[in-house]
Amino acid sequence: MGRIKQFKKVLVANRGEIAIRIIRACRELGIRSVAIYSEEDKNSLFRTKADESYEIGNGKSPIDAYLDIDEIIRLAKAKGCDAIHPGYGFLAENAGFAEACEKSGIEFIGPTHEMMNALGDKIQSKLVAESVGVPTIPGVDKAISSEDEALEFAEKCGYPVMLKAAAGGGGRGMRIVRSSEELIPQFRSAHNEAVKAFGNGDIFIEKYLEEPKHIEVQVLGDKYGNLVHLYERDCSVQRRHQKVIEFTPALCLSDAQREAICNDAIKLAKAVDYRSAGTCEFLLDKSGQHYFIEMNTRVQVEHTVSELVTGIDIVQDMILIAEGYALDSERINIKSQKDVTMNGYAIQCRITTEDPANNFAPDTGTITEYRSAAGFGIRLDGGNGFTGSVISPYYDSLLVKVCSHARSFNDTVNKAVRALTEMRIEGVKTNIGFLLNVLNHPTFRAGNCNTGFINDNPELLNIRAVTNRELQVLEFLGDKYVNETKGHRMDYNVPVVPQVDKSQIPSFRGTKQLLDEKGPKAVADWALNQKKLLLTDTSFRDAQQSLIATRMRTKDLVKIAPAMATYGKDFFSFEMWGGATFDVAMRFLGEDPWERLETLREEIPDVMFQMLFRGANAVGYRNYPDNTIRKFIRQSAKSGIDVFRIFDSLNWIKGMEIAIDETLNQGKIAEASMCYTGDILDESREKYNLKYYVNMAKELEKRGAHIIAIKDMSGLLKPVAAEKLVRALKNEVTVPIHLHTHDTSGNGVATVLMAASAGLDIADAAFNSMSGLTSQPALNSIVAALESSDRDTGMDQRGLQRISDYWIDVRPVYSQFESDLKSTTAEIYRLEIPGGQYSNLKPQVESFGIGHRFDDVKDMYVKVNQMFGDIIKVTPSSKVVGDMAIFMIRNDLTPENIVEKGVDFDFPDSVVSYFEGMIGQPEGGFPEDLQKVVLKGREPITCRPGELLEDDDYEEFKRHIVEDLGLEGTDQQQLSYAMYSKVFDDYVKDPKKKGNFRNMGSDVYFHGIALGQTAEITLTEGKTMVITLEDVSAPNGEGMRDLTFTINGNRRVISVKDKQALTTSVMAGSVIQFASEDDPDEIGANIPGTIVKVIAKAGDEVKKGEPIAVIEAMKMETNVLALRDGVIEKMYVKEADSVKSGQLIATLETLANDEE
Repeated sequence: MGRIKQFKKVLVANRGEIAIRIIRACRELGIRSVAIYSEEDKNSLFRTKADESYEIGNGKSPIDAYLDIDEIIRLAKAKGCDAIHPGYGFLAENAGFAEACEKSGIEFIGPTHEMMNALGDKIQSKLVAESVGVPTIPGVDKAISSEDEALEFAEKCGYPVMLKAAAGGGGRGMRIVRSSEELIPQFRSAHNEAVKAFGNGDIFIEKYLEEPKHIEVQVLGDKYGNLVHLYERDCSVQRRHQKVIEFTPALCLSDAQREAICNDAIKLAKAVDYRSAGTCEFLLDKSGQHYFIEMNTRVQVEHTVSELVTGIDIVQDMILIAEGYALDSERINIKSQKDVTMNGYAIQCRITTEDPANNFAPDTGTITEYRSAAGFGIRLDGGNGFTGSVISPYYDSLLVKVCSHARSFNDTVNKAVRALTEMRIEGVKTNIGFLLNVLNHPTFRAGNCNTGFINDNPELLNIRAVTNRELQVLEFLGDKYVNETKGHRMDYNVPVVPQVDKSQIPSFRGTKQLLDEKGPKAVADWALNQKKLLLTDTSFRDAQQSLIATRMRTKDLVKIAPAMATYGKDFFSFEMWGGATFDVAMRFLGEDPWERLETLREEIPDVMFQMLFRGANAVGYRNYPDNTIRKFIRQSAKSGIDVFRIFDSLNWIKGMEIAIDETLNQGKIAEASMCYTGDILDESREKYNLKYYVNMAKELEKRGAHIIAIKDMSGLLKPVAAEKLVRALKNEVTVPIHLHTHDTSGNGVATVLMAASAGLDIADAAFNSMSGLTSQPALNSIVAALESSDRDTGMDQRGLQRISDYWIDVRPVYSQFESDLKSTTAEIYRLEIPGGQYSNLKPQVESFGIGHRFDDVKDMYVKVNQMFGDIIKVTPSSKVVGDMAIFMIRNDLTPENIVEKGVDFDFPDSVVSYFEGMIGQPEGGFPEDLQKVVLKGREPITCRPGELLEDDDYEEFKRHIVEDLGLEGTDQQQLSYAMYSKVFDDYVKDPKKKGNFRNMGSDVYFHGIALGQTAEITLTEGKTMVITLEDVSAPNGEGMRDLTFTINGNRRVISVKDKQALTTSVMAGSVIQFASEDDPDEIGANIPGTIVKVIAKAGDEVKKGEPIAVIEAMKMETNVLALRDGVIEKMYVKEADSVKSGQLIATLETLANDEE
């Protein structure tokens, strides 16, 4: 070993990340560092890391400042520098710079200029390789002198060919040419690029290998002829010939191939007695043959991974070698090649400020937030990564190199993924999403990428280019975050599903088997003969309808179904379908109600299923033709319904007769209902007294009802009244009595127990955690209360408790749909409002902007009921009373002035329909004076509406479903369309546009995911997406927010319109106009809602009181009326527009002044 020259000061002729790397190495070696920087880099991080820093390149371009050899050497000499480290890029492989340093007496930390000339030039290095027997790619051995020469070679060796700049690096001046037509234009382009990048336009040409792998070998030599290799790196993942991700060791090499390629690298280095760090680059073809392509006579960007697996500090060793230390010295301590061993695997990912979604366009700006990764196995080599850093357009876009190191390749990949997902960089776009996509690609994880990998997988590049299904999920989650939860999300318990032996379920014999084998009469007789009280659970239908607005999803019902079949095998029935569940499933949950029925039927084969059937209204809110009523019952029976609880909202038996008749035809149980109202204990109320209910029950029995139901939808049946009514019915009818009540008053359990003492056969109840308030009485409590009595249900209380515990954890997920009612209330006895309506009345009132008058609306509900003649109130008749109460409060109407003032008002559609007789005939008839005011000349009907309605055309329904919606047109689909045509159309179209989320967990479905949260989302069986919300940007000028997700490890970005930001913008710009209350020319919306129909258009003549548009809110349609006779000047709305109360709908042309 020769004389050692200890460096006191080293100038770093570079910038950014590599400058910091060299500065740190100097500091660790006790050497002072001197940084140089351009005007544009004066605020850069690297200059603050050095002991000294000086600006250079005054008056020069940002790049030229770092290429000025003379100025750099002058500065180095002036500041007493012993050596210069060039890093990589800029002057690192410039032989002239190395020679100038040598002539100036400054040590160049790297190879000599002779070595550079021999190996740094691609053509010269190829000649050296051939001289030592290292294989090279067929090509020319000197720069091409003309375009004709290029054409001649290409024709000789065959396309494709590669054009390369002789002095190139970093992919510049390189072109792949696949035909003679491309060759000349590409040659000229490569030449021009080389001149600009390197000041040397020499181009050479060689055969291009298809789908090769790019393998490079790190070598390290001292001044005394000692050389070692630090094994290979796989650099095949490239974009435009620039490396993106590098790793070591290469998975594609066998031990023999590794030894061969590394030995060839040593041969090349020895040929020129190479010193310092250098890299020999090879291409590996499909057969495993390697070809030398070039040598980089400098430290490489990716040197980090070799350092991690070998433990050798390459940058420090370059400095020590330049000082004169030998490899086998104590300072460097590499005695021989055997001392270089590999430990594990390492990967380097280059985070750049480039936008993958915009063809990797460099992004500039100020970093507003910077949080880096850390942890075991992670190394960061940064350049300008810090909050407040200004990213300029002048230099390389590299921000930080993230390296991972682990014992296996898979663990190394996972560490890199983890580190990249931890990075938070705001203010500029980065390629992190792209890097994650590469790391998670199976080809990369297998180590099988070739140099065409990125080109062959263009989906990696565009992080916005997601599959349709991914996009639907991300847009759903994005909209949920931006426009609903605003990022606020509770943590929910995972519901504990009771574990039962599903294989035993088919062997259970319950009421379903009794019905199927012996028929409905046998079931009714069996129920009459039971000493125990039989129970129906309503948790699947009315309980959740009353408590959480019918929002329970099929997924949550199916989970508990096996436990219901097991622990609930002694139930009489499960009420699980009908009522509002039908339309809500389609309207709000994106679910098929028929699929729910059939799925649950399959899971629970032993207990009868019961549905609520609204007589002539079926499961809708209007009368349907008789053929639709019959068809619906037939299909429901076929799909799994056993018990049809049939009622009429006015207790009009004629309204139930078609449904009862068809149920009997189908061999199913017809449970005809009496809707209870009033108070049979109050002898002053004569309309709905005990005699009324007994007579109705007798009539229903005559019509063929197998069971009589007392349907106490408002919870008005007091315990003592229940005992009285049931006892009377048991004495007068010979069929079972089934009680349905609500617990709004808090007396529900007492009511059931009193009724049971009088001989009640069947009672509705709900599991305790789904009971109370506007729901049914507490089932578990009823079972416990009757234990050891003569009405003991005999049920498994522990099993029932496990089911109740399940609902305890499920219910909070639906809390947003629960009403403000927090306690029971005896007020219900005065108001007589049904449970579900009571829960929903307050939000309905608030939607009209009169929430402060809620108590007035409740009082008006009572008055309207009396004004109507004290009617039965259950959907849809209860809706009529509620609509009228709100209407009267909003318009300052009273029972005393309604007949007089009502002449000038257009009443809600539900009220008009009621007085028209389209809902049925109330007990005692209609108040004639009010009926005339409401109908305004229309003639009411007195017969059953179904008698006047034409049969629904199911052939036409099927044609529409098949041709317009692309479905099969099954009977179920036809009936869904018959019930709710628009709702069904939207239900079918929405999943195609927005996605089908039937299998998504309910916590995610309703609440989305929070920032930083990870969720497993299953859309179809066996296909689960693991999604993390990584970042949400502020809204841009158009109200759009960018949301960054990781989905199955891949980074994705979507844009979501922030409706609140947009609203704020619109309001600020006064785009929403409101009608002046004092100007009859301006017609405003009378309620907030959605425009469902625009009747008038500009130029139309209208009369005072004539409707010009229809608004729908809370299922109530209201006409917007012209305030005077006139001509429409302009309509300001279109169908589907959302409008606020008072928003301008139309203007009328101004009337001419009579005096003029």
